[in-house]
Amino acid sequence: MLAVVGAGSWGRNHLRNFAELGALRAICDSNEDVLAKFRQAYPGVRAYANLDQVLSDPEIEAVVLATPASEHHRGAQAALAAGRHVLVEKPLALSVNHAEELHRMAQERCLVLMVGHLLEYHPAFVRLKGLVVAGELGKIAYLYSSRLSFGPFGRPENVLWDLAPHDLSMILRLLGEMPESVQAAGSSCITRGVNDSAAIHLSFAGGVRAHILVSWLHPFKEQRLVVVGTEGMAVFDDVLKVDKLRLYRSRLALLDHRPAAPIGEPEIVGYATAEPLRRECEHFIRCLQTGDEPLTGGASGVGITRVLEACQRSLECSRAVGLSEPDVEART
Repeated sequence: MLAVVGAGSWGRNHLRNFAELGALRAICDSNEDVLAKFRQAYPGVRAYANLDQVLSDPEIEAVVLATPASEHHRGAQAALAAGRHVLVEKPLALSVNHAEELHRMAQERCLVLMVGHLLEYHPAFVRLKGLVVAGELGKIAYLYSSRLSFGPFGRPENVLWDLAPHDLSMILRLLGEMPESVQAAGSSCITRGVNDSAAIHLSFAGGVRAHILVSWLHPFKEQRLVVVGTEGMAVFDDVLKVDKLRLYRSRLALLDHRPAAPIGEPEIVGYATAEPLRRECEHFIRCLQTGDEPLTGGASGVGITRVLEACQRSLECSRAVGLSEPDVEART
């Protein structure tokens, strides 16, 4: 049985899913009005005002942290130290040192540590990964992703740490390797010192390049991943209600320095129908039962944090940064 800590706009989705899966024991939130609301919605489920109360409950085996990013390290550290399994929302932490500490703690205590890299559980992305593994796109040459919206504003962390973990997790999963270097540029239009838009360039050892654009200053929502290979191109457009995955069977072969064939109409690629968060929650429960390492476990969380930290350094020094360069100081 588990407790969901943080019953805000995203935490309430965890509450719903774990309640429907029969795993919800307790709700934790510092807002008494929020607790009162969910006491009515989930009768019989215990309500706590802080994490210490949760960790004092011997029937709580695992903790789901749907709290602000600045609280992830502290909350996960306390839960792991108390012998609880942890599912923490992205990013795992705001520094590599903190992320590595959490990963180490989980390994030493034989506890499950999982990070909510949600889109790795999206059925359309799972199908896209299957296409890549099967060689349907040939050799991957280039990836581009955009995650754009209007707001939210007022967060202490910048848009890089808020939105880019989604795209980084998908790109790194598809390529199966970390970038050699990153370069990032951004702007702070709303709050001084907090980037509300950023462009990231990733360079990989095998020559693959990837670009990520994230922004809170966009008039409409855009969530798209484009994968270009030598034998085809795929587009995962998560804003679409249906048919989110499309395949263009166009080769990159050149004739007189021009593409040898036009792109043409895309094929609609089918995939399973399931809520990504439900699949993530089911995976967490399954790992608790089996002791298996989660798909998006501590090592995955450390890797994403390492890339984010390098991007942050690039933002601050206005140059490309190698992943092997020394880590920046902890941000919390």
